Amino acid sequence: MTDSAIHPLLAQQDIDTFRRDGVVLVRGLFADHVETLRRGIAANMADPGPYASNNERAGETGRFFDDYCNWERFPEFAWVVRNSPAAAVAAALMRSKSVQMFHDHVLVKEPGTSMATPWHQDGPYYFVEGRQTVSFWSPLDPVREATLRCVAGSHLWEKEVLPTRWASQEDFFAGDDYMDVPDPDAEGMRIVEFPMRPGDAVAFDFRTLHGARGNRSSARRRAFSLRLLGEDARYVERPGPTSPPYPGHGMQPGQRLREDWFPTLLGA
Repeated sequence: MTDSAIHPLLAQQDIDTFRRDGVVLVRGLFADHVETLRRGIAANMADPGPYASNNERAGETGRFFDDYCNWERFPEFAWVVRNSPAAAVAAALMRSKSVQMFHDHVLVKEPGTSMATPWHQDGPYYFVEGRQTVSFWSPLDPVREATLRCVAGSHLWEKEVLPTRWASQEDFFAGDDYMDVPDPDAEGMRIVEFPMRPGDAVAFDFRTLHGARGNRSSARRRAFSLRLLGEDARYVERPGPTSPPYPGHGMQPGQRLREDWFPTLLGA
């Protein structure tokens, strides 16, 4: 991909950084859609879906709400998925000719929420794998301490990290092909984090280890996340349940994800 084909929100350096570190900041990706996403989150919290959770854990304060796979239920989310620059930026970062929708995710930490988002990689939770994947995490409120934190280069690790349930910290499944969740702070890993304005987005590979502190401030921290796939993404079976589960999908290992559930947003 040449500089002439790069999206105006990106520079070649951003694409190179994403390839090297598995994470890059994209300023203003959803800047024109902040109010729309805020309305969508309000509607989502008023009408949670079947996967919604308040991530309740003994000894923790506040409320950490998350829910996913709601973009077709709320027109605000659908509008942003279809009309924001996200797909075009994803194509440039992934170096992919096509971009396929995977799912959306809402994460809200109310003021005084102590619970951190545990360190994890998105990929092992999913029934999809490939080298062309991207998650966008965008705050709808200014963030500093409660921003996303990513371990640079973790998308290149030989083994993926074992997925766990956020509230209980129980493993989703067992398997020698996965490594235990590390402690990046204690182990001195290079952690990348950014103060962010509403509508900015962190773009990261599905395999990039990431997490977030609690929100001990007096302001809400609303975030919208969008997970997109490139042309090499294929269905894969995991040793146990996946999240999102998407029951009854009927796909077989090695297949591209079915278009009626996971539509192509850009390209053929």
